[in-house]
Amino acid sequence: MKLHTDVCLFDDLAAIDLTFINWNLWTCGGLILLYYSDLLKSLSECIRTCSYNNQVSTSECKKVLYKVLIWETSCEILVALLVGLPRYGVYVAFSPVSDNVATASADRTAKLWNTDGTLLRTFEGHLDRLARIAFHPSGKYLGTTSFDKTWRLWDIESGAELLLQEGHSRSVYAISFHPDGSLLASCGLDSLTRVWDLRTGRSILALEGHIKPVYGVDFSPNGYHLATGSEDNTCRIWDLRKKKSLYIIPAHSKLISQVKFEPREGYYLVTASYDTTVKVWSSRDFKLIRTLSGHEARVTPLDVTGGKIFSLGKL
Repeated sequence: MKLHTDVCLFDDLAAIDLTFINWNLWTCGGLILLYYSDLLKSLSECIRTCSYNNQVSTSECKKVLYKVLIWETSCEILVALLVGLPRYGVYVAFSPVSDNVATASADRTAKLWNTDGTLLRTFEGHLDRLARIAFHPSGKYLGTTSFDKTWRLWDIESGAELLLQEGHSRSVYAISFHPDGSLLASCGLDSLTRVWDLRTGRSILALEGHIKPVYGVDFSPNGYHLATGSEDNTCRIWDLRKKKSLYIIPAHSKLISQVKFEPREGYYLVTASYDTTVKVWSSRDFKLIRTLSGHEARVTPLDVTGGKIFSLGKL
């Protein structure tokens, strides 16, 4: 196993520790996984997510059962094992306000769990496998995307479906909530990104420019910009006030699988790609700050928290 750590200075900012973890198996997370690597030998390319919230989630795929393991990085123990998931395509998201975890999978359902491993609720309604999910900033709602060409909004407490939104001509792949919770952005295999008003359920903006499917979308913390990453190898920065593309970054040599702003102040943007790299870009002028290398195959989702970057890849 390999561990790479870089420190990058952002002008007048304090040093930000950009930790890039590259394992000899599919996983994500923190140093704790080094201690438990013997338990994870059966991990396979079924894993599709990387999410961090003081605890680290990984997924394990076996012949019959799919498990999600949650690790507590501060005390170095396995705190939960979520059992009962299908074998393929599990995506994981942590609640921003509680100890709950949401999973989405190829069985067309999303599930809500407590981090002690208790299944709290199952969200059913999609007609095809799910792609990615995200919690609303309030933690009261869950957004899901699906290959049935829709995204849906669910009430966490009651499990009720609040919105069923059409508007994409092909599969909807990813979503992101605006920091103030009023808007949602969706992107999909139709090369289109849409911005929705959650108060009315209407699409208020269609962002066209990518020429191939869009797999990643993220609002900047100030809410003024939206980043998208595409199979056309570019990352676009959209100005939501001017309703147009502000920057086109020729970011990678292959498909961009995920984009993430640094979540507190938005000082930098991170992109992950099938070209085996993770790149860090200044959000002042969107120039390249650092290329993080180490993966020997495609890099899929990533997460950014506390000045650290967690990436997921297959060696």
